[in-house]
Amino acid sequence: MESYKFIDGGVTSPLGFTANGVCAGIKAYVSSSQAALKNEPIEGVPSGKRDLAIIYCEKQCNAAAIFTKNLVKSDTIYVTQKHLENGKAQMVIVNSGNANACNPDGAEKAEAMCKLAAAAFDADVNDVIVASTGVIGQALPIEPIEKGVQALKGTLSKDGGTNAAEAIMTTDTVKKEWAVEFTLDGKTVTIGGIAKGSGMIHINMGTTLSFVTTDAAISSEMLHEALVEAADVSYNMVSVDGDTSTNDTLAIMASGLAGNAEITEKNEDYRTFTAVLTAAFKEVAKKLASDGEGASRLVICKVNGAKDDKNAKIIAKSIICSSLVKAAMFGADANCGRILCAVGYSGAEVDVKKIDVSYKSAKGEILVCKDGFGLAFDEDRAKEILLENQIDIIVNLGDGNGSAEAYGCDLTYDYVKINGDYRT
Repeated sequence: MESYKFIDGGVTSPLGFTANGVCAGIKAYVSSSQAALKNEPIEGVPSGKRDLAIIYCEKQCNAAAIFTKNLVKSDTIYVTQKHLENGKAQMVIVNSGNANACNPDGAEKAEAMCKLAAAAFDADVNDVIVASTGVIGQALPIEPIEKGVQALKGTLSKDGGTNAAEAIMTTDTVKKEWAVEFTLDGKTVTIGGIAKGSGMIHINMGTTLSFVTTDAAISSEMLHEALVEAADVSYNMVSVDGDTSTNDTLAIMASGLAGNAEITEKNEDYRTFTAVLTAAFKEVAKKLASDGEGASRLVICKVNGAKDDKNAKIIAKSIICSSLVKAAMFGADANCGRILCAVGYSGAEVDVKKIDVSYKSAKGEILVCKDGFGLAFDEDRAKEILLENQIDIIVNLGDGNGSAEAYGCDLTYDYVKINGDYRT
């Protein structure tokens, strides 16, 4: 694979794209379910937080998306799926504060958002990707969205990607935006994106709201293939709390303005594009996991020596999803029994008498299990290692060449505090 580099920027870094995000006042409508049902703002005062964003391309793009596998879905997903049937899109409109899920008028509201965006930016309504995130089961007020779209009209810019990243945040504590640059067919190509996700995140695509742009010339079919391939080892390896959202959407638009020969088959250029996309997505996965609701540290499980990659993924996911493992990481407790337990019930093919487990951080590495048996080790040294912001759980199986990584976080008291009164 050719070299690539991360650059300062985000969803507007690729050629042809602009964006912005504004405070439309949507979040003020969801502080009370009764007021939300009546489409009345709370005390008539906006929340003061950005909650509506538009990402726009100067030309129609090839596009693709993948979505949550939860059977309960926001109507925004069904509308976007319909609009992407031809593999084309030109813009994204997305709101936070209200998920527009489990509502009798959800489809009507999602379509209305598309019509408002298309009319304001002179685009085809069928070229609009729509998404929402926030409280489930409360009516989405369309009035602030209408005003917000008008506020966004004429304000989109190359510098507006950061505002868009902020506008899709819910319980996120940090904005998640990124851009990467590389070469295809002798041309400089850029991929950029924004993402949100802190809670209700579990391995079952999409995992988050994430919007990706690129100026690479690549067909819609190859975009979809690359998206699935990259997400499978990145977004689909993240778990914060075991809950898969109703709204998860990962969408990508390609303007083709970089000028490379269009990728229409799985050739070397496709493999390069997909490898770079995968590398970028893995970094996003780490950002999502480290910003898990209430989290104090990022936990990465690295499994090596599995019979194959499939079994490695099963084991890595099982460990990263274990509430007992997550709680142990919060307490900086080097309890190898919890790791072995998660391996054992994972359903993977594994020889449990070959398992080695170690913990690693910026403070060093310590082996706590050898050949399936716990070892005596320096507890003070282990705690010093586990008190760092990033912890690697390294599991060596001795069964083959399979490997995988999964991304998660610790389970803290604050997670319960955040979710105990999330709606009220």
